[in-house]
Amino acid sequence: METLAVDNKDVATTQKAVAGKPGIQTLRVDRKEIVADGIVRLRLVEPNGGRVPFWTPGAHIEVVVPQADGEALSRHYSLCGDRWDPHVYEIAILNDPKSKGGSKYVHEELAVGDMVTVGTPRNNFPLSQAKHFEFIAGGIGITPFLKMIEAAEQLGASWHLNYGGRSTDSMAFLDTLADYGDKVTLWPQDEKGFMDLSYLSEPVEDGRVYCCGPEPLLNVVQKAAENWPSWAVRFERFVPATLPAPVRTEPFMLDLARSKKCVEVGTDQSVLAALTDAGVPVLSSCNEGVCGTCEVAVLKGKPEHRDSLLNDAERERNDRMFVCVSRAVSDRLELDL
Repeated sequence: METLAVDNKDVATTQKAVAGKPGIQTLRVDRKEIVADGIVRLRLVEPNGGRVPFWTPGAHIEVVVPQADGEALSRHYSLCGDRWDPHVYEIAILNDPKSKGGSKYVHEELAVGDMVTVGTPRNNFPLSQAKHFEFIAGGIGITPFLKMIEAAEQLGASWHLNYGGRSTDSMAFLDTLADYGDKVTLWPQDEKGFMDLSYLSEPVEDGRVYCCGPEPLLNVVQKAAENWPSWAVRFERFVPATLPAPVRTEPFMLDLARSKKCVEVGTDQSVLAALTDAGVPVLSSCNEGVCGTCEVAVLKGKPEHRDSLLNDAERERNDRMFVCVSRAVSDRLELDL
């Protein structure tokens, strides 16, 4: 097995995959342990005793892993360790049978002592201030809530977690969650069936709903919480939401305020691709509107938001867009580029 070592050509491969992105670090796998059926937790440390960037509850990091064909895959995983430890990151990864190779590599090849390339923490799922939180997790979607729960406790807010999985064997961090008693309700599907979300029909004053998990769960929660204000319900998705065809199929123009350029976006072209072709590079990663790396400020015009990050209220402001997937409704968009 060819591991991702510091003096290995794979480091060059993974560094190339994130070339130009700020805050890239190469960390060592200090610990790898099974925490549930099909889930491993990795402890990543700065190999020379240096510091890693600070992060907040809900944040994720980009992890780049090599592939047999010499290319690299970029994946995003929620941070779930001690955020006050300035030298360590912890992530938990599901061995997804539908994986394109990222989780398979982590589970089957990555070993303690190997090196991995990671990006700076990014938080598209931040914890808002509120008096009450409803946390809803499905499977590996539990990871961002471990630190959110800690933060809610420290803030003195009330909270409740519904956590579902195929079985208790497939549900990670049950020992940690047991400390919270009846604030946590477990829903192993083989014992209790599907999660009862009827309680979401009535909004809670100064409350928030946070949900992370597979798409079917997110769809059910969205329906159950339809009486809540849109800004009070937040989702974090593993994969982009299913969307209809773009509203506008004709080309449109981009006016770039800082570089004084005018760029045309073609019918079958993304905004990101048009900007890159015009020599205006924008940092990007997932190219699916999930990770939030390619966020750009919108100064004028109306974008068509096709990302899986913004809520309805944020979309209505039309002050930002994710250029890897979003397009335009108006003939022109002015961007802060």
